[in-house]
Amino acid sequence: MSETRPAAMLCEDTLLRELRDWVGIETPTTDARAVNRLVDRIEGDAVSSGLRVQRIAGGRNYGDHLLVETPWGEAEEPGILVLSHTDTVHPTGTLTGFPFRIEGDTAFGPGIYDMKGGALLAFAALRDCAAAGGRTPLPIRQLFVSDEEEGSLDSRPLIEAEARRAKFVLVTEPAREGGRIVTARKATARFELTIRGRPAHSGTRHQDGRSAIRELARQILELESITDYESGVTVNVGIVEAGTRANVVPAFARAEIDMRAPDSESCDKTVARILALRAHDPDVTVEVTGGLNRPAYKKTQDIEKLFSHAGRLASEIGFELRDLMTGGGSDGNFTAALGVATLDGLGVDGRGAHTLEEQIVISSLMPRGRLLLRLMQTLS
Repeated sequence: MSETRPAAMLCEDTLLRELRDWVGIETPTTDARAVNRLVDRIEGDAVSSGLRVQRIAGGRNYGDHLLVETPWGEAEEPGILVLSHTDTVHPTGTLTGFPFRIEGDTAFGPGIYDMKGGALLAFAALRDCAAAGGRTPLPIRQLFVSDEEEGSLDSRPLIEAEARRAKFVLVTEPAREGGRIVTARKATARFELTIRGRPAHSGTRHQDGRSAIRELARQILELESITDYESGVTVNVGIVEAGTRANVVPAFARAEIDMRAPDSESCDKTVARILALRAHDPDVTVEVTGGLNRPAYKKTQDIEKLFSHAGRLASEIGFELRDLMTGGGSDGNFTAALGVATLDGLGVDGRGAHTLEEQIVISSLMPRGRLLLRLMQTLS
């Protein structure tokens, strides 16, 4: 399908106006009503653009998920799945101190980079496909999920069901390191470590106590020692909670642990090692729960072919497309693990994800939006 003149949605001024509106609707994962306000907006715009819409009620107290489809294509016809998420890590009220603003070629705002910018780019390209009046070689389905920032616990079955009727998956997570897209991601796992000791007065009966914090300290050293940069395995103890008062031998401690591994073999070995942790002090109990959250996303031959096709399109548009493997997880891990050719990091260029410096490069909007449009027009 030859490139047609982009319709009104895929132009910089329109994108910036819409992006200002999307950023202005705060969408923390934990606030379903807030997330649904953005879902309402997207649903209304999709319907008015002539797209088919299916809204799926969120479970586990998450917001609703939204499937937006081209008006052509049968239900089981293989197509292109575009994966996006509406939730962000920023709590309600962040806009008060960090409002949307533009400074030169940079736009700032909570969630603008991860990933409202990319989600909007694909949505604009999808609406332009519908407005063109023809049909793309494959039907296009954009799935907006509401819980990605907390591991897609509710939406994973929906993501995998849509992936099974897709020939290609395009993920609108933000670009990395100056515009690189993602063709591989590490597996991720999460664990909770709970330690129970014995309390005692730290002055008069210290010998009767069994310190949960002491045990936790030893466990942390053991966990952190698993990290091996050469093999690509990392273990991070990110949250610790323990103790009641300085003069009480602590009877309880807990930690939350993040693990990343480049492939299923190293992932399985590391998960087993963490789950097998045992107490150093026989009078203290150690319990570890958790496990694999997202499987490894490996660069297969099909992904290499898809990347090469995207690279040729990018050259025609006027920029070089480069790729990388990243340690961060996304919903693309689920689809790649099912064997579906997946390109990730197709969203906007920028930096500062999950911080109060989150920003995008405005001049990246049009070339990256055109790349998404051309992928929709040419993949078959």
